[in-house]
Amino acid sequence: MEMRRITGKARDETLIEMKSAMDSQIGEECNGHSLNNSIEDRGTQLPGHTEERRREFEANLKKAGLELETEDKSDSDDLKTYFLKIHAPWEVLATYADVLKIKVPFKESDIPHGQDVPLEWLSRPFRLPEKVMRPQPDYFTSPFDKDKIDFFLIKNRDTFFPPSTRNRIVYYILSRCPYYKEDCKETDKKGIKRLLNNGTYTSAFPLHDCRYWERNTNEQCESERYHLYKNWARFLCFYKEQPLNLIRKYYGEKIGIYFAWLGFYTEMLFFAAVMGVICFTYGVLSYDDNLTSKEICDPSIGGSIVMCPLCDKKCSYWKLNSTCLSSWQSHLFDNEGTVFFAMFMGIWVTLFLEFWKRRQAQLEYEWDLVDFEEEQQQLQIRPEFETRCTDQRLNQITQEMEPYLPLPKKCGRFCLSSVTVLFWMLLIVACITGVIVYRLAVYAAFASIMKDSPTKKIHLVGSLITPQLATSVTASFINFVIIMILNFFYERVAIWITDMEIPKTHLEYENKLTMKMFLFQFVNYYSSCFYVAFFKGKFVGYPGNYTYMFGKYSRLRNEECDPGGCLIELTTQLVIVMTGKQVCGNIQEALLPLLRNWWCSRKARKDQYSRWEQDHDLQNFSQLGLFYEYLEMVIQFGFITLFVASFPLAPLLALCNNILEVRVDAWKFTTQFRRPVAAKAHNIGAWQEILNVVAILSVVTNAFIVSFTSDMIPRLVYLYAYHHGSEATMSGYINNSLSVYDISQIPLLSTPEEGAIPAWFNSSFITTCRYRDYRYPPGHQRQYSHTMQFWHILAAKLAFIIIMEHVVFVVKFFVAWLIPDVPSEVKARIKRERYLIQEYLHNYEVEKLKIQLSQSFIIEPKPEVCTATDKHGVLSECL
Repeated sequence: MEMRRITGKARDETLIEMKSAMDSQIGEECNGHSLNNSIEDRGTQLPGHTEERRREFEANLKKAGLELETEDKSDSDDLKTYFLKIHAPWEVLATYADVLKIKVPFKESDIPHGQDVPLEWLSRPFRLPEKVMRPQPDYFTSPFDKDKIDFFLIKNRDTFFPPSTRNRIVYYILSRCPYYKEDCKETDKKGIKRLLNNGTYTSAFPLHDCRYWERNTNEQCESERYHLYKNWARFLCFYKEQPLNLIRKYYGEKIGIYFAWLGFYTEMLFFAAVMGVICFTYGVLSYDDNLTSKEICDPSIGGSIVMCPLCDKKCSYWKLNSTCLSSWQSHLFDNEGTVFFAMFMGIWVTLFLEFWKRRQAQLEYEWDLVDFEEEQQQLQIRPEFETRCTDQRLNQITQEMEPYLPLPKKCGRFCLSSVTVLFWMLLIVACITGVIVYRLAVYAAFASIMKDSPTKKIHLVGSLITPQLATSVTASFINFVIIMILNFFYERVAIWITDMEIPKTHLEYENKLTMKMFLFQFVNYYSSCFYVAFFKGKFVGYPGNYTYMFGKYSRLRNEECDPGGCLIELTTQLVIVMTGKQVCGNIQEALLPLLRNWWCSRKARKDQYSRWEQDHDLQNFSQLGLFYEYLEMVIQFGFITLFVASFPLAPLLALCNNILEVRVDAWKFTTQFRRPVAAKAHNIGAWQEILNVVAILSVVTNAFIVSFTSDMIPRLVYLYAYHHGSEATMSGYINNSLSVYDISQIPLLSTPEEGAIPAWFNSSFITTCRYRDYRYPPGHQRQYSHTMQFWHILAAKLAFIIIMEHVVFVVKFFVAWLIPDVPSEVKARIKRERYLIQEYLHNYEVEKLKIQLSQSFIIEPKPEVCTATDKHGVLSECL
């Protein structure tokens, strides 16, 4: 291999790492275009064709205009690794910037950033220095044209193209550079991705511009990684704004859009969290005015009401005032503020999505993505598709043979994939069923254990433990463990079945994987909450005619809601699953990389351990790296919207988590990940549509939660239709909401055992028990059938759902119509930029023509024609 030193060009160098004389790796030494590709070889000889592929690939890189330089293995830490540095000179950058139509500045912007804001000094503590927020001035931009170099504002060729652009240009060359000889007919053998897949190289990544904890010692190189770590990645900066322009400049638009969306989502969560705290505070302040709980706790009312057993045999009769504490707890979340907060969140979701569209449109303009066509990069054929698809057909556009997947094979793979996804969803349902069976079986056990109140011996919390609470909490934890286990395995299954489908393009691959993962995660994380919210306690029956899960002889009686209502159980389930997921996610994202970083730092010797070797030891940022970040946030978005009526503090928990999440992700990108290849993206992709679907579904779920899970509607119906008295109060509601059953009519299978009956129960005096329902009492001609009040309440619930949905949807659509997706200022700037491009290009061509005409009278025409022809020939050869 030819070895030569390139000096004075550190800014645009690229490296290759090798583990033997035939192993290589590509990377970049300053802020530009390096890709690191390495092969580990422990003393064995690579096949001859592998060496030949590498030799031809590197020879073609030189032909493309790139300059190569090799670092000997004796300079590496393990004495086995070679580094090949690649430098892209100005001519190559300019040529491919013209090919890719990269937008570059031609005039400084004359439009101010914004007007002065009153009380601007209040936001100063949250701001970053202007140099960090705007690393370069605002310009009007136009697609680069190599023939019009003097049209653009080129002050310094070394810094004219930002690092992410140089990074992308070099990767564009590497992804299309062939590794076959000129006389070879296998024209499909090209690109660094295929070389990575066939084992010629093992990794490809750009290098960071410096160590994150110190500036670059070379003054010609920028230290953007250091500035990002200092002003963005440290947790002490959690209250500061994000340097989005610097993130975009260093990592590219795709990663910049993600952090812009995450930051905007976190900002909007602040308003939802404040409103949730207000609603929760209302529940706390109205604690003493809760007449329903007072009646339950009153010994003369709740203490005199004997309730029917909650399970067969093991459970006994109990007094209503034993649920005094749970009724107070339920009031914190099940009050008048619940309805208001549910409607508020339906409108908040719309405001969040609409304002994000405006913010996204603003970023599209500022980052030159207005005319960006995603097909330019995303619709590239995946190397796996080319390798695994052996069938060929003629492309009607290019008139070249290309690989394709026949329809029968495609249908077979799609069917197998669909069956696999369906199987895993049914597996989730089976696991949820198992958890329900656990709840049914264990509740009786807890009731039997606690009948003599042994938990009262536990100080502080003993009096708070009830069979319902113990069952709900343990079942929620078991369900959470099952969720994490299924999630761990399904991630690998989803990737496997998506690979099996052999998607043609990267965009198609991401969309297929996104749908599979989100469908599974939706069922996995939300199914238990859906069960508690909409199924538990709804199909119980009544004493003497209970409903059993697997038939009467299974002895597994369907669950009843907690005496305080099912809403408090939904709250418990939501808190455990949501908080557990966030804690586990943060531990996985922060603690494990910290341990790995500590281990790697033990061998990091600054004098021997080179920076490219340090970057090679960092974690690889895969193409699906952002996919998992988006997925985590979208699942959280579902928690705070779909079931927020049951827990107003959910947005507050999400806000606290996201403040940490922004800095953890920033820390990972800056210190733990290799520098990813810069990619363009003008929006958040398919996640936008998923958020829209979740937003619409959340209105429906919250309406059903308020109607069927909480006791809000029954209380209102009683207050305005069934209360007897001069003043509308809730006195007597408890007695009205409980039906009566004759104890002598309880079947033998449901009768409590002798040892389970409490000492205070006297069958001679107590002949009836009460249960939650609206049914006629014994002795009535329609005994144990539903009363008219039951149907009135049901009608009120359905009416509330219809009214709430229509009101929220009307407001949502009105707000969406009222708020334009693109701000008027951005529209004006886009129009002005297009006008200036036309005007400046026209003036430029006129001036150029004048110069040519004036020179034609001085210089002889023949030499001028020859010079123009020679220049045109050189340009054609470069392109």
